[in-house]
Amino acid sequence: MTRRGAGPMDVKTAGGIMLILSFGYSAWLTSIVFCASNGHRPLMIAGAAFFPVGVVHGIGIWFGGW
Repeated sequence: MTRRGAGPMDVKTAGGIMLILSFGYSAWLTSIVFCASNGHRPLMIAGAAFFPVGVVHGIGIWFGGW
């Protein structure tokens, strides 16, 4: 089995990484905007300070969990 060297990243991999990053960022931003507009300051501060908390909360907002 041959192994590729440490060459440049292919377009498919770069697109997948960009998709995952934009998904996480938009979920985080959804959480911040939702908390700011509804007056949930402690959750907004937690979501802004700890990125994974905001991402999970944003995904929960999208699917109607919160």
